[in-house]
Amino acid sequence: MLPKDPILLLSVLNTKLRDAYDSLDSLCEDLDEDRAALEEKLNAAGFAYDEGSNRFR
Repeated sequence: MLPKDPILLLSVLNTKLRDAYDSLDSLCEDLDEDRAALEEKLNAAGFAYDEGSNRFR
C-alpha cells in the first residue's frame, strides 16, 4: 500500500522508479495502481511526472 500523504508518496514513488521500474506505467501495472489517480494527487501537490528522467519533479 502506498502512502496517502503526497510528500511521502513522492518519495516512495521516486525511489521505486529509480531502483526498480523503467517507467511509471510499469510501476502502476506491477503495484496495481491507477496512474491517473497517482498523477492527479501529486499534480495537486505541485509535482509532475517527467518521462525523460523517470521521476516526479
